[in-house]
Amino acid sequence: QVQLVESGGGLVQPGGSLRLSCAASGSIFSINAMGWYRQAPGKQRELVARIISDGRTNYADSVKGRFTISRDNAKNTVSLQMNSLEPEDTAVYYCNADLKTSAMILRNYWGQGTQVTVSS
Repeated sequence: QVQLVESGGGLVQPGGSLRLSCAASGSIFSINAMGWYRQAPGKQRELVARIISDGRTNYADSVKGRFTISRDNAKNTVSLQMNSLEPEDTAVYYCNADLKTSAMILRNYWGQGTQVTVSS
């Protein structure tokens, strides 16, 4: 069993900052990529940021320069520092991981999601 547990969501005013964290635990052999996706009401889930094991990252155009993704490979954690938040960033944010389980099976996992609301 593998679990992804997110933390750090909440309510913040426009221009403010939040930091999301996600910890992967369980029967994990290795993690290739970890990332954050978000889904706003009435919209499809979209990639926010992703980081692979060698540190390379990619970001959605809408968050470039405002959000920073980081990863601790030793602790199987990924974080998303979100600055200059805008109302359009309001969504449920999901942690995602591409990993190899202890049984050497490649699988993709999702966290349960954490709400981020940007409002005055």
